[in-house]
Amino acid sequence: MKRSVPWLVLLASAVLEAVWATALGLSEGFSKPLPTVVFAVTAALSMLGLGMAIRSIPLGTAYAVWVGIGASLTVGWAMITGVEPFSVLKLLFIAGIVGCAAGLKALPAKDQAAARSSD
Repeated sequence: MKRSVPWLVLLASAVLEAVWATALGLSEGFSKPLPTVVFAVTAALSMLGLGMAIRSIPLGTAYAVWVGIGASLTVGWAMITGVEPFSVLKLLFIAGIVGCAAGLKALPAKDQAAARSSD
């Protein structure tokens, strides 16, 4: 269970990345106060969570998962709300990004990989 906590923090941080990216677009160059505040708060929390997650997850893996999930959620939300046109190909590529992020999570942990290679 303890090993999954950093991954849950990373997932929450990726969700917050999608929120701040959406708020950034809605802020219209930081000219609208509410989306600007939402952007600032969620960006700070998202970065904090990413920073906490990389204590246990390698930086490259954590960053790839964070960006992939955050970007996928941002594009998905934009398509759902009509900000961006829906496309089956976009959906397919987004599924690929999410699948790759899940694949990174499924790889064995450093200690497990080292133990397997010494056998």
